[in-house]
Amino acid sequence: MKEIYFDHAATTPMDKEVAELVFKYTTEYFGNPSSMHNFGQRMRSAVENARKQVAYAIGAKSVGEIAFCSGGTEANNMAILGAARANKQKGNHIITTAVEHHSVLTTCKRLANEGFELTILPVDKYGTVSVQDVVNAVTDKTILVSIMHANNEIGSIMPIAEIGKALKKLSNKIIFHTDAVQSIGKLPVNVDDLNVDILTISAHKIYGPMGVGAMYLRQGTWWQPIMYGGGQERRRRPGTENAPGIIGFGKAIELAMERQKEYVERLTKLRDKLVKMVFDRIPDVILNGHPTNRLSGHVSLCIKYIESEALMLYLNMQGIALSSGSACTSVSPEPSHVLAAIGVSREDANSAIRITLGKDNTDEEVERFVEALADIVSKLRAMSPVAKGDCSSCACEKCV
Repeated sequence: MKEIYFDHAATTPMDKEVAELVFKYTTEYFGNPSSMHNFGQRMRSAVENARKQVAYAIGAKSVGEIAFCSGGTEANNMAILGAARANKQKGNHIITTAVEHHSVLTTCKRLANEGFELTILPVDKYGTVSVQDVVNAVTDKTILVSIMHANNEIGSIMPIAEIGKALKKLSNKIIFHTDAVQSIGKLPVNVDDLNVDILTISAHKIYGPMGVGAMYLRQGTWWQPIMYGGGQERRRRPGTENAPGIIGFGKAIELAMERQKEYVERLTKLRDKLVKMVFDRIPDVILNGHPTNRLSGHVSLCIKYIESEALMLYLNMQGIALSSGSACTSVSPEPSHVLAAIGVSREDANSAIRITLGKDNTDEEVERFVEALADIVSKLRAMSPVAKGDCSSCACEKCV
């Protein structure tokens, strides 16, 4: 039985063209890009070409605005810690939202322990923050606003361009950062159109290698490094670069830009087909996030009266891979902070699954998935005391 992979928001398979390039620069051209000999300088040239590819893809004015690192989490730490600490003399207030990735929320909370004031804004039932709420939260001490472009758990898209425009009207000292890890390759991502000062992305969400990401830092933005060592990445991120990964990242983002329109159109249709089939076949299902203003290929569902862990186990036995939420939080016993923020009950949050489609998924795979899902849900609900209306042995929040 052919396995089905529906967890592309967690990671994507490396594109064949990317893998071939990474292999070449791991085995044939293997020099340290900081070395002066031919091996090193060939690698340096390829790394700088990748920097051009990333800069071009997001509309950066200069390759010097791109710093490579180990991935989205490190990029978010670099962006937030570096901007906040460098600008503390101008103010100490930071604004973010309740649905950010943990690499943003935890980092902001760390800064709160250092004496920064932190405002965590609520979102609506779709997981979207209000532009006016952001504006109203700004004070004369605000120096940094960090809001994700698209949510990794529910797929909803934030009004980043509108927020950026509003912030620029309020003050020229506010640095605006967006985590675009999930949106790159799926939405138009142009730093000027989005009105952002710092933007963070990752390679393995766009069919590139794991372990490499990038931070865009607008020229003139006051920022300081959070790590110290050598002079790599213009002293923004010391340490020998993951050169093969960076080169693969450049190729992956180039391919993503070329294929974006085609993939988005196809995956939107496939996503909508999946949602319709699920709702036609299975009662008591909730779609999380905005019904249309969401990432193509992204579906988050609460399937009432079951536990998502049991459902995923049965699906995995049939060769179908998906997630109960973010891969970064799937090991946590606590319900999703994102689902809690949009008003989903603890009981329903424990029934949440995330299906994220990719470029190679097919209609046949969607049909097989829905057939398997309907069958497994029926069996699990037959064993569930809640589904039968008997709460005497239940541990839901109404009964404990």
